[in-house]
Parts: sequence; C-alpha cells; structure tokens
Amino acid sequence: MMTQNKAVISLSTGLEDAEQVTVAFLVAVGAAEEGRPTLMFLTKEAVRLATTGVATGTACAGCPPLPGLVERYQAAGGTFLVCPICFNAKELDESRLIKSAELGGTVPMWRWIGEGATTFSY
Repeated sequence: MMTQNKAVISLSTGLEDAEQVTVAFLVAVGAAEEGRPTLMFLTKEAVRLATTGVATGTACAGCPPLPGLVERYQAAGGTFLVCPICFNAKELDESRLIKSAELGGTVPMWRWIGEGATTFSY
C-alpha cells in the first residue's frame, strides 16, 4: 500500500449536484483506500455534507449510495476540513459534524498539505 503522496479533494457543491458530489467522493475514497493521507476540503454548499443526516441518497442509476461512500472514506482514514466561514454563514450546528470532520479554513489546509499534495476540485 502507498503511504505517501497526500491527496486533497476540494468540494464546493452540495446535493444540488449529487452526481458531482458522488464523483468527488469516489476520488477521495480511491485515494484513501490506496493508503494516501486524504483530506476533503468542503466549502459553499458542500459544508452541509459534513453534518449528520445530510449525505444521503444515490445520485443516479448505478451510482453507489452516498452513505456508503462516506463510511468507506472514514474507514480508510480520510478526513474532512469544513470551511468555518461557509459553515457559520449557513448557521449550521457544529455539534452535528460527522466523524472525521472539523472546522478549519485555508491556513489549516495548507499546514496539512505541507510539502505538497495531489489536488482535485469539484
């Protein structure tokens, strides 16, 4: 298993485009399950996905269900960094953050990246 080459997936889309969310999670799950330290940076509407009970449903026929992708991502050690500006602007409740999710902006993201990472943006 690979143990280097961090991956960062930046996601700004929420369930208004469930297929795009699914693709972002598939990329994140693939990286995490291959042993890459993986971070999903959630902004705009995507911050809602880091709250309990939101990442539900299936985007399309043949698409894997979102709850299963979230579980696989967490089980593989993937983490979520949730933009606090976006989160607070939507008046969301921090106590409802899912496992592996924490509020943090661009400075914590850059600290996590350190010397570099492969990035994807959705």
